[in-house]
Amino acid sequence: MSTYLVINLLIVIVPLIFSFEKNIRFYKKIPSYLFSIIIVSTVFITWDSIASSRGDWGFNSFHISGIKYFSLPYEEILFFITVPYSCLFIFETISFYIKERTISTKPFLFLVGSLILIITAVIFYDQFYTSTVLLFSASFILISLLFFRSILKSRNYWLTVLITFIPFLIFNFVLTYIPVVVYSDHAIWGLKFITIPVEDFFYSYSMISFWILVYSIKEGRINFGVGFTKH
Repeated sequence: MSTYLVINLLIVIVPLIFSFEKNIRFYKKIPSYLFSIIIVSTVFITWDSIASSRGDWGFNSFHISGIKYFSLPYEEILFFITVPYSCLFIFETISFYIKERTISTKPFLFLVGSLILIITAVIFYDQFYTSTVLLFSASFILISLLFFRSILKSRNYWLTVLITFIPFLIFNFVLTYIPVVVYSDHAIWGLKFITIPVEDFFYSYSMISFWILVYSIKEGRINFGVGFTKH
């Protein structure tokens, strides 16, 4: 069993076991989970395949099986299945135990923030990972701001983002310390938190946010232009 496969199993094992817990019953949410990963993960896998082929990052052959689909190790594709499962499980757990509340936000600040991300992406256009991940983050903010603003006002959304950054730090550290994933110096700034490229924080933010947004739409908790419904 490859190192990367073991990491995938560790990411999903606890949420998988507690999916049948009587209060959460996440197994009943599988259709919405699948809906979310079909849309969001497909986009990120496509980008991953292009970036990997271009040499923005690569995979340590000592820690993968060697079986590839779309130029990616199958363990990397599994990453886009196990991680959203765990993140959406956390979102469901928070939604069950913590009552949803609308928090005060300033749309103008989100607009300014997204414009800063876009301008920075243009400036660093020749660093493909940096520019792409900044554009993805800006896209989520702008789409939410224009069409699904309530997600930006959802306390449980922000709690989920914050909490999921804990396993993100642990597993990304493992992936980059061993390393399983190796980044090209030409694709990133080179700024790192321990061993984790700064770009990975934007990557995780945009990906997790899109998973939650699409999942919530499928669950009927958020509609075009209106807020989360009571859970």
